[in-house]
Parts: sequence; structure tokens; C-alpha cells
Amino acid sequence: MTPMRRPSYRKGPVLLRGKQIPSETADARLLKKHQDADWLHADPWRVMRIQAEFIEGFGALANIGPAISVFGSARTPDTHKHYEYAREIGSLLAEENLAVITGGGPGIMEAANRGAVEAGGTSVGLGIELPHEQGMNKWVDLGINFRYFFARKMMFVKYSFGFIVLPGGFGTMDELFEALTLVQTHKIKSFPIVLVDAAYWTGLVDWLRKAMLAEGNISPGDLDLINVVETPQEAIGIIREFCNGNGS
Repeated sequence: MTPMRRPSYRKGPVLLRGKQIPSETADARLLKKHQDADWLHADPWRVMRIQAEFIEGFGALANIGPAISVFGSARTPDTHKHYEYAREIGSLLAEENLAVITGGGPGIMEAANRGAVEAGGTSVGLGIELPHEQGMNKWVDLGINFRYFFARKMMFVKYSFGFIVLPGGFGTMDELFEALTLVQTHKIKSFPIVLVDAAYWTGLVDWLRKAMLAEGNISPGDLDLINVVETPQEAIGIIREFCNGNGS
């Protein structure tokens, strides 16, 4: 009889099971409103923990070399074309001597990490503490688990010089618009942002043009920050052009 798999929970570097699993994440506790004055005494320790996450991340990623972050849904099954796209993108990036960074989870993230490993490249996963089990996929060679989203986001931007974004949900949108905002406001210099599968992204880009741009809430040039392509090869072509023109 196959033993039952017990739910597990990653809290930074710590693995918890059973009654040890907390009812809320570190992020949720940090953002909780209407706390009593005890938080004044607890927050200095939180600051030290946040500092430790940055130090651990910087130390672990400092020597990975030039890298591209790949984003997309954790829910994509391995039979879906988007999974195969991500796997091919991971492989093509490795062939360009570029490390592949993902969120370390299943779906698109697993596929990109898998492609990198199969092509002999560097496969990195930046995990996050979540209320439900996700875990680091088996294709990650260098993995870091974060408690705080903002520390994790910093690592994606600091250690990659471009994003390739496949179809995904709210988390994917969060990373996409984070990057767009940083480039738009010149917090980071030229940074290629590539969206793969035009059928998925066209509605969003049309809305940006017909609503945001039409209302004057963004500038015409802001839309040029977004590159929409159909295939993995086109995505890698944009990254390669950027490397040749700007260096990595």
C-alpha cells in the first residue's frame, strides 16, 4: 500500500508538516491591519529576517551569470502547448549561455527549468511561502525559498536582464507590470519584455491602447516596451538581438 503523502509547507529554509503548518504566511502577518502595539516590538525582528532574505539571495545568485526570467501559469499541464513552449524557451536560452530563472513551481516554471537542464544550462528557482503547497520543481538546480514577495521580486529583476512571459494568471500579471513600471520610470535601463502567444495577449494589449493610452494615462512609447511574439524562436531572437546590441 502506497503511504499517504503528508502536506508540507516551506517557511523560508524551514520545512513544516502536520500541526507545525501555520495558519497564515509571513507576508500576510506583515501586511495585517489593526494590530495592537505588540507589533512595535516584533517588527525589528521582521526587518532582520527581511535583511537576511536579501543577503541570502544576493549571495546565492551573484555568480549565475547573465540570465533571463521566465514567467507563466503554475497550473499549465505538461500536455499543453504552452508547457512545450516554455520547455523549448528554457532550452534555447541555455544554448545562448543564459541562465533560466523561474518562480521554481510547477507548470510553465517547471517547463522552463526542465528545458534549461536538458540543454545543460543553469536552472534557478525562486520559491515563495504560500498558504497552499507548491514546492520547488525537480528541475531546479539552484533554489531559494523566500518568505516575502518583495524580496523575491528584487531577485528576479536584479539578476536577469529580460523577462519572457507566457500565459498565466494574477501572479504572472504582477511580475509583468512590475517590470513595465520599472522600465517606464527608468528605475532600470533597457530591459526586453517578451510576451509569447499573441492570441492570449492581444486582448490585453488592445485594452492598454484603447483605454490607458486613449485616456492619456500612458505615453505612446510605453506600448513599445511590450514585444508580442508567436513562437519560442521569436522570443529568443529578441533576447539575442538585445544581447548583441547592448551586452549582457
